[in-house]
Amino acid sequence: MSGENEEKPSFDWLPEGMEVLADGDYDAIVMGTGLKECVMSGLLSVEGKKVLHIDRNNYYGGDCASLNLSNLYSKFEAGEVPSYLGSNRDYNVDLIPKFIMACGNLTKMLLHTKVTRYLEFKSIGGSFVYKGGKILKVPATPEEALKSSLMGLFEKRRFRKFLIFVNQYEEGKAETYEGRDLTTMTMRQLYDAFGLVPDTHQFISHAMCLEVDDAHLDKPAAPTVKTLQTYMYSLERYGASPYIYPIYGLGGLPEGFSRLCAIHGGTFMLNRDVGEILLDDSGKAYGIKCGNEMAKAKMVIGDPSYFPREKIQPTGQVVRCICFLNHPIPNTNEAESAQIIIPGPQVGRVNDIFVCSISSNHNVSARGVYIAIVSTKMEKGQPEEEVQPGLNLLGHILQRFTTVATTYEPTADGSADSCYISSSFDGTSHFENDVADMLSLYERVTGKKLDMTINADSVEQDY
Repeated sequence: MSGENEEKPSFDWLPEGMEVLADGDYDAIVMGTGLKECVMSGLLSVEGKKVLHIDRNNYYGGDCASLNLSNLYSKFEAGEVPSYLGSNRDYNVDLIPKFIMACGNLTKMLLHTKVTRYLEFKSIGGSFVYKGGKILKVPATPEEALKSSLMGLFEKRRFRKFLIFVNQYEEGKAETYEGRDLTTMTMRQLYDAFGLVPDTHQFISHAMCLEVDDAHLDKPAAPTVKTLQTYMYSLERYGASPYIYPIYGLGGLPEGFSRLCAIHGGTFMLNRDVGEILLDDSGKAYGIKCGNEMAKAKMVIGDPSYFPREKIQPTGQVVRCICFLNHPIPNTNEAESAQIIIPGPQVGRVNDIFVCSISSNHNVSARGVYIAIVSTKMEKGQPEEEVQPGLNLLGHILQRFTTVATTYEPTADGSADSCYISSSFDGTSHFENDVADMLSLYERVTGKKLDMTINADSVEQDY
């Protein structure tokens, strides 16, 4: 009885008939255990904030979870798991597959928070681009450029000169500019200045700078050049490709950040759906209700699925096709893992198609089984048709699972209603655009930029 009497003064805001959810009062309530939400709860708890993290599912990861075979077949209502696929425990299949740029911003986030101590990574076996009906390796060093079959002899020399310029270019050091102001010169003008032909613009922009359409060509070149430098540096650092990937799948990333949050006092509740986000008379969020339980907070953070429709807006649809193969993707030099980017214009599309493959080399499948995922932004409304150019590259497919997801973004920045909402994951096979959303979310929530000055080269593990 005395315990109950001691609680009541602390929670005078609790309506009659309602019970306290967890500890009741928090600095932030985070809804959903997707990567973006787990990054936020981890960072906030490290900064001393009291965090309640809740998820309607009984597993971590939300839409970007990694599932074993039985859970995957159950999710897609695909019947019995075929015996030829091997043991259930050998599989960790990503629902939203993506590779990590080795020296990019997600790696910096992992280092900044020391989440790397909970994970082990391996490099991806190859980075390829589709051109003229063929899969070709992406060159990203001046030496590789001279051997590439992507270009003719004279174009190779021009490309080599372009890469040497990009490699030595340093923002703020005029002596590296060679008379070019990349804050006013467009990317198209920069390509033209080196005499590069449109086909070369395309594979540099789409396969190396990871631009998903051609809008960047008529914008200042500086941001695109910076992205290209990250790609080149990552490739130089790790060899076969610029990408790394966690052993046992991407599900380890949200789990790593969740662990960080828990170590710093965060409270986690799985298998608990949020019935209502509570708003005061001015429309500001002040807590959540789960059944007859309630918790209060200064802000609520979450993925779009937890918020009312008026707070989010659709941005399109993404189709993803998860395929099981009994062989590496043909024409990738028998790579155990690979990324292939199909520039949209190569197959009569606006948006690029992304193909990535992983295998037992990363502990995500049984030996001899390869997982290939094809994804893109929908344009015409027929899912199979949208990804067909990617599926055509895979050879014989044992089994495939297709999903179509509507993507959302918040209608406001959260400052007016204390609802801070992440955007849905895009259709690319890398995290670069999603990390930009995470950094934006962090800045909206805290009012400050996350320190990203850490050197991504300082990872201790040998990938």
